[in-house]
Amino acid sequence: MVTDILKAFLIGICASAPIGPIAILVIQKSLSKGHKAGFITGLGACLVDTVFSIIAIFALALAQKIIEENRELILLGGGLIVAVMGWRMAVSDPFRKVKSEERGSSISVKDFLQAVAMGFSNPGAIFVIFALFAFFGLGNSSPHDWKVAPIIISVSAGATVYWFCVTALLDHFRKKFRLQTILWINRITGAVIIIIGLSLIGEGLFRVIFRGLPLI
Repeated sequence: MVTDILKAFLIGICASAPIGPIAILVIQKSLSKGHKAGFITGLGACLVDTVFSIIAIFALALAQKIIEENRELILLGGGLIVAVMGWRMAVSDPFRKVKSEERGSSISVKDFLQAVAMGFSNPGAIFVIFALFAFFGLGNSSPHDWKVAPIIISVSAGATVYWFCVTALLDHFRKKFRLQTILWINRITGAVIIIIGLSLIGEGLFRVIFRGLPLI
């Protein structure tokens, strides 16, 4: 059991490490709004990883089948959500955010919910969790087997520790940035997320158009 808990902790870290839409979002929040906002955003990613872990450990085969059968819809819907979030990030005004932070707390439930929405709309995150569980040999448990609770908690703990350390490091470098630099960070990260969203939409459209066509 101890070995499985350690494996689950590593899964939480490994699932958070890839640079995807959520990682870019956490970086943007940390640099533009500070450690607390970045960490709250990272906790949204932790929640998503925890939910995916529960699915992976109890119903890996069934979940993979459902995802494969609805892959086009997931890509199109998820890509649209990611692209819209990227657009909003690109056109946002970090100067206004910084001024508002001077009058109140930088912690926002909106940051948490934004990460949750982006995490659930990104099909890549689902497959990363599934692949990690398969690699470490965890999963295929009975839904009534509550012995897996420490494993699920360990995945969440690993992701939480990862995002706490990353956002603290980013906050340290944030102090060296000027507002104009933060503006460009917003624009660039927003553009990158838009591109990721459009690529997901493009893959979904490609599958819809060419699915079932015979290869030449």
